[in-house]
Amino acid sequence: MDVILLERIAKLGQMGDTVKVRDGFARNFLLPQGKALRANSANRARFEAERAVLEARNNERKSEAEQLGDKIGGKTFVVVRSAGETGQLYGSVAARDVITVLADNGYTVSRAQVDLNNPIKTIGLHTVPLALHPDVNVEVTFNVARSADEAERQEKGEDLSSADAIYGVDEEEAAAAAEAAANDPDFLDDEEAAEARAVAGDDENA
Repeated sequence: MDVILLERIAKLGQMGDTVKVRDGFARNFLLPQGKALRANSANRARFEAERAVLEARNNERKSEAEQLGDKIGGKTFVVVRSAGETGQLYGSVAARDVITVLADNGYTVSRAQVDLNNPIKTIGLHTVPLALHPDVNVEVTFNVARSADEAERQEKGEDLSSADAIYGVDEEEAAAAAEAAANDPDFLDDEEAAEARAVAGDDENA
């Protein structure tokens, strides 16, 4: 189907362009959302007559988007979710969750403005793109963690996607403790000491 764009559409064209799109895309999105008109002589004349109004409306929306982008761009939002020891969430953080979290923090965005192709399924710091306007794109960070404390640790750069990280086990300290125990005859019997020395040796060779 040929349509006349009433605003700039990414990867399609600029306001006023006549482009060919799939019928379903036109009927289900462009036409009902008021983003395009069917391409014919009557609608072309209508567009030309309303061009000034459309351009003014677009500039207003762009200005509003830029103001929101200046406030929200680069911000980090903490999301606490249940997850397993490997960091896999018991569920996910989808676009609707992004909208809710932003709303809870005083920012209003629509589903169409959240450019999240796949739901977030692990803990960590995740970049979420926001297309606030065809000409205004910003990114926010979602710090998904099992607790507020873990979120703070992740913010500092820690990787908490393992059981050792969760419970604060330091691999170097563990290896040193094993070596010390292996060299202390009063601490372990012969068999246990041999096992401890083997563990310490493996850690040194890793």
